[in-house]
Amino acid sequence: MFILELTYTAPLERVEACAPEHHAWLDSHYASGIFLASGRKDPRDGAVILAVGDDRTKIEEITNSDPFSVAGVAEYTITKFVAMKTAQPLEQYKENPPS
Repeated sequence: MFILELTYTAPLERVEACAPEHHAWLDSHYASGIFLASGRKDPRDGAVILAVGDDRTKIEEITNSDPFSVAGVAEYTITKFVAMKTAQPLEQYKENPPS
């Protein structure tokens, strides 16, 4: 799994101008099963996405294709983690630690 943390690098007005394309981009990755949850940070200086996968290169390609990245209004920090314990609805994403 990955935690994708966006930090806005432009004024909120520029971020909001790109939001419709960003939301369509999010929808496509929810439909593919890669994204599990997303939302704004509080305070509103960015956002967080929870993504499924084990291929960091693929996740980087996905984040680079985000309209927010393309427009230069946000930057990503990508953190890979091993979900060893989960709530019942996320049990299918539980992983074993690497040896």
